[in-house]
This record gives sequence, C-alpha cells and structure tokens, in this order.
Amino acid sequence: MGKPATPRALPDNEAKAVARMLRVSPQKLNLVAGLIRGKKVATALADLEFSRKRIAKDVRKCLESAIANAENNHDLDVDDLVVSQAFVGKALVMKRFHARARGRAGRVEKPFSNLTIIVREVEAQA
Repeated sequence: MGKPATPRALPDNEAKAVARMLRVSPQKLNLVAGLIRGKKVATALADLEFSRKRIAKDVRKCLESAIANAENNHDLDVDDLVVSQAFVGKALVMKRFHARARGRAGRVEKPFSNLTIIVREVEAQA
C-alpha cells in the first residue's frame, strides 16, 4: 500500500538521462551541450569523442546513459535516435577565498552544473 506510480512525463518515443553536480560552470557546459543538440546520436558521440573540452567526457557519459535508457527501458531503436534536447541548469556554487595584498581577500566561486539530455526516436527516411 503506497502512492500510485507517477505517470511518465516524456512521450513514448523519448528517453532521458541527467548528470548532476558536474564541476564546471553552466556557461562552459552549455557550449559543449550546444555541439550535440539536434544531431543523430552517432554523430554526437563522435563529436564529443574528439572535442578538446575537459567536460566533454562527462557529457559523453550522460549521452551514452540516455541511449542505454532508450534501448533497455523503452525499446527504442538506437540507429534512429536523435538528441532532441540538451539543456544545462545551475547547481550549487562553492564559495572560497583567495588571499590578496594588504590583508584582503578575493572571492573565488566554484560553480557546479546539471545536464539533462533527451533523445528521441525519429522514423528513418526512405
């Protein structure tokens, strides 16, 4: 006896994965997320593999998780998947202080980000 299961928020042809608490600023993460928006997953994975950004490895892991969710949980065809959405949100910001001249302190902010990737199955064109 418990609460009824929450209905699925996404349509049947979509799957998502969320990476939380990534140690990078949302602005930098959004640059990498912009690389993969709207692309087929095979192309997106290749772009992330050869990206020179440090956070691209974590974005690739999240994309692979979304692909695995689509394949295993929702029975979608991996070859027809497209990255329909990739959006970035703010998480916490650690505040640190850096010693400056004449006994003062400079504030150093170390931001964290959340990344959500939604993949959609599209029908193959004939």
